[in-house]
Amino acid sequence: MAMGTAETASTPSPHGWRRLVTEPRRPASIAARPNAHWYVVGTVCVGAFMGQLDASIVVLALPTLQRSFHTTLGAVEWVSLAYLLVLVAMVTAVGRFADMVGRKLLYIYGFAIFIVGTALCGIAPSIPLLVVFRVLQGFGAAMLQANSVALIVHAMPPKKLGQAIGVQGAAQALGLSLGPAVGGLLVVLGGWRLIFLVNVPAGMIGMALGWFLLPRSRQLAERQRIDWWGIATFGAAISGLLLALSFGDETGWLSPQILGFFAVAAVFGALFLRRELTARAPMMQLGIFKVIAFSAGISSGLLSYLALFGVLFVLPFYLEFAGHLDPGTAGLELIVLPVALGITAPIAGNIADRFGARPLTVGGMVVAAVSLVAISLHPVPGGVLLLELAMTGVGLGMFTPPNNAAIMGAAPRQHSGMASGILNMTRGMGTSLGVALTGLVFGLAAGTTASHAQSPALVTKGLVAALLFLAAISLVAAALAALRGNSELNSDRTLTAEG
Repeated sequence: MAMGTAETASTPSPHGWRRLVTEPRRPASIAARPNAHWYVVGTVCVGAFMGQLDASIVVLALPTLQRSFHTTLGAVEWVSLAYLLVLVAMVTAVGRFADMVGRKLLYIYGFAIFIVGTALCGIAPSIPLLVVFRVLQGFGAAMLQANSVALIVHAMPPKKLGQAIGVQGAAQALGLSLGPAVGGLLVVLGGWRLIFLVNVPAGMIGMALGWFLLPRSRQLAERQRIDWWGIATFGAAISGLLLALSFGDETGWLSPQILGFFAVAAVFGALFLRRELTARAPMMQLGIFKVIAFSAGISSGLLSYLALFGVLFVLPFYLEFAGHLDPGTAGLELIVLPVALGITAPIAGNIADRFGARPLTVGGMVVAAVSLVAISLHPVPGGVLLLELAMTGVGLGMFTPPNNAAIMGAAPRQHSGMASGILNMTRGMGTSLGVALTGLVFGLAAGTTASHAQSPALVTKGLVAALLFLAAISLVAAALAALRGNSELNSDRTLTAEG
């Protein structure tokens, strides 16, 4: 049976090597259950949680890695950066490929690659090999992330799509926010290798769940030649941009190295656009951006991630240097934001299923903006700050699930993997832009970088400027979200190869 066709009991099972390239059928007892679609959501949430957890889990382990391998901090930073680079650069291409060969197939193999990469990271004998294994792990994570939302879209009834994507968004938020805390605890309990090895049994459980609980793919795109040139130019452009954003604050934004990275991003970005506009079977169907609901959702989503990660980046410096809190207490205060986001997201998704995306997406970013302004007016650790952080999380939780559901609803069904990949790419880009631009605004206001600012007065000055900048970004995101109209969260659009 060809991949992506409907599940039927009479279909003969493939033999030999074809088993490796054919999606396994769910047990009939699972497929017949009225709540089988929620099994899909639960399974996808395992991959969503683990992918985001491993994006942040190594943060507190970097000093330990530096001491263990007797190397520089710049060298160990690549342990974190390599994962993010591969994840962001490959997630859209993987989503496009999954649209043609089967989303369940790539999800299962993604878990297999993730498990192998994780195990190798846990036994890595040197930093260079650890970075190589993180690349492998990141590629597996890209296969998981690219298909997560697409699998939900095809499994859920349209009237419950927003709620399901809200649950998935909560899993990602919790994974990302718990990463540093879990990583620090595991380093204390068993050393840095444990932060990788603990993922191996969890990954095996996730892979088994995917095998038995996910439905086979339907509404696949026509198989076409892989756009290798498009993949290469896109990867080079994204890598150049992420490298510039990651090291700009440390090296200097006008240094030859950073300007070179930006030049690489610009040149290869132009080559990528030219390729995709002229290729017969492009990696990314640029015509999808002509749909206002899609382009408005992607752009406002990028700005929402920028605001979220900008706050998570700049507040710890204030809490420690100006608020005089120890790192543990500062982390506990800061975690209020993603926890509030995670609690709000499923509720917001459920409401969006009834009333559409625009009221919640616009209102959510306005709530986030007002909360950020409130923090800037009186940034004092304590109960009021916790409430303001919680309201920021509520605002972002109101925005994210309806926005993600509206994006997927605006995308053609046969290109849902590509759309899911683009959606997840914006998360990675938002992470980097949030850190880079917030750090830049902080530095311009305080006269020093966030990591080197020790004076409470300078830190507070930089924090206020950064929060007002993020509030303005949130309002721009709200304005973009208003452009989409208030159409249904799910649709059956079609898109030609030419867009």
